[in-house]
Amino acid sequence: MTIREAEAQWQGSLKEGSGRLRLGSGVFEGAYSFPSRFENGPGTNPEELIAAAHAGCFSMALSAILGSGGHIPVRIHTVAKVHLGTSTAGPTLTRIDLETEAEVPGLAPPRGIPAPCPIGEGNMPRLPGFGGRG
Repeated sequence: MTIREAEAQWQGSLKEGSGRLRLGSGVFEGAYSFPSRFENGPGTNPEELIAAAHAGCFSMALSAILGSGGHIPVRIHTVAKVHLGTSTAGPTLTRIDLETEAEVPGLAPPRGIPAPCPIGEGNMPRLPGFGGRG
């Protein structure tokens, strides 16, 4: 079993505090805050990292599906848009939209191909006390 990790550090109150997110591999570290998460302020946020993970996972899954049919993609580009809403329990991920473009020699543009990805919203566990999926 492969285990991946990341770290989050936070100092201060929710609205005035700030923190840093760091991937276990060390290839990314970034600042986050209330404004970067809820007000489009500078810095990153957990939802942006979920979007990157989902886009990357989906692109790799699609490549595997295409490859198993003998079609090796030249390029796959996926944009994930995570929608963050609120509920009575607090912030919640309401939807993740994926937009994918692929260059695959000898293949007509398909529509609606399901590509299994463990990062997908349907597979994300509910987080106790958060009210959403994470």
